[in-house]
Amino acid sequence: MPARLDRSPLGAARRLWRPAGVLALAVSAVSYVAAVDPGETGHYPACPFLALTGYECPGCGALRTIHALAHGHVRDALGLNVFAVVMIPVLVFFWVRWTSARLLDRPVRSRVADPRLIWVFLGAVLLFWVLRNLPFGSFLAA
Repeated sequence: MPARLDRSPLGAARRLWRPAGVLALAVSAVSYVAAVDPGETGHYPACPFLALTGYECPGCGALRTIHALAHGHVRDALGLNVFAVVMIPVLVFFWVRWTSARLLDRPVRSRVADPRLIWVFLGAVLLFWVLRNLPFGSFLAA
């Protein structure tokens, strides 16, 4: 016999504390980055990969991208780190899916952990990393 859904407010609160915590952390982080400009020196540590090699990593420009998006500057954000701009809606989609499943007390059936998808994602990160550091990929550089 399947377990009954606990429809009480306390049951819903118990199911949603993790998604709510992730949301609170994300909102806090975005609020901080929106308030403290990463383009100004001294507020954030420099990228160690960039400092050691002179090449940009896949995350270079991500803080400035989030800062630009928080201020409504989508074109600037795309110029800083297009990969981060593309990944934000993907992360929001998975958070909404997770939250919905928790709210309805259903298991999250996801193919995200499928090894093929993980390899595709890692390949996309690697491709972005290499392309943004090549002369013809300078439009991907921060």
